[in-house]
Amino acid sequence: MDKIDLRSDTVSWPTPTMRRAMADAPLGDDVYGEDPTVNELEAQAAARFGKEAGLFVSSGTMGNLTSILAHCGRGDEIIVGDKAHIYVYEAGNPATVGGVHSRVVPVQPDGTLPLDQIEDAIRGDNPHYPQTRLICLENTQGTVGGVPLPHEYMDAVGELAHAHGIALHVDGARIFNAATATRCDVRDLVAAADSVSFCLSKGLCAPVGSVIVGTREFIGKARRIRKSLGGGMRQAGVLAAAGLIALNEMSTRLQEDHDNARLLAAELATLPGVSIDLAHTQTNMVFIKLTDECPHTAQHIADTLAAQNILIGVTGKRQFRAVTHYWITRAHVEKTIEAFSAAVY
Repeated sequence: MDKIDLRSDTVSWPTPTMRRAMADAPLGDDVYGEDPTVNELEAQAAARFGKEAGLFVSSGTMGNLTSILAHCGRGDEIIVGDKAHIYVYEAGNPATVGGVHSRVVPVQPDGTLPLDQIEDAIRGDNPHYPQTRLICLENTQGTVGGVPLPHEYMDAVGELAHAHGIALHVDGARIFNAATATRCDVRDLVAAADSVSFCLSKGLCAPVGSVIVGTREFIGKARRIRKSLGGGMRQAGVLAAAGLIALNEMSTRLQEDHDNARLLAAELATLPGVSIDLAHTQTNMVFIKLTDECPHTAQHIADTLAAQNILIGVTGKRQFRAVTHYWITRAHVEKTIEAFSAAVY
């Protein structure tokens, strides 16, 4: 990577091993169910998550939408966090594509939705209301610092959902970061979920793609919906080959990214004019604020860093987000700390 790019882990490139696997992947027509590499990825993903079946999709947004439409019909309702990616960053697609209504519950600083507020949001049997069909959680919760949700909480939400006869979907774009941070096997972390969508890109470095996992019946519905959304990819084993490496190799090395994020946060937090909540730096995200002591705007500092080939995400007039990934080394972090320190003064 020719820059130190901390804007997001979405900027990560496929590894050399992935590129070789993509070139050599056995291929077939996945719409006919004949691509052996896609079939292997879907089977391994399902087994890894303790679910019956999997489905390869082009993105996390497609994975979440496909899952919601498989669980819900037109006029139904999902319960979702007010800062969730599904609600904020996916173009309102449950409503625009599926006619599915969203009822929001406030995301807490620890990434959770309060259990009592989830329960209060579940609709009663009244013809004036949409029917609640699904609760959606995001793990890690990216908008509050990439905070991981522990399996005890996930289990509690699943128990609540099932007690009311509704399903639980997990937007697990960074679920392996959550599993790493909580030292919990991903199978146990999502045991209570009826469906999970997880990204093979981001910190896992595949060039594209996500996988949905759930029951065979659910995946059967999801496959039909994927086709209707234009997601029937033909010789997709070229992409799935990188996904297999993401699933089996890259998912086990994420602690390195977390350690680099922690180092970045701890050092920047010592600077006058910089405020970082270290308790929220638990995975690969660092949220940075400038105090009144700093005379510069976030954009000014970002521009100063960009002139040195260091890219950082500006999230507000005096706020940043930095995200570590495979292509960010300890040396890159140390260089960023030095450059950021000089830019603040």
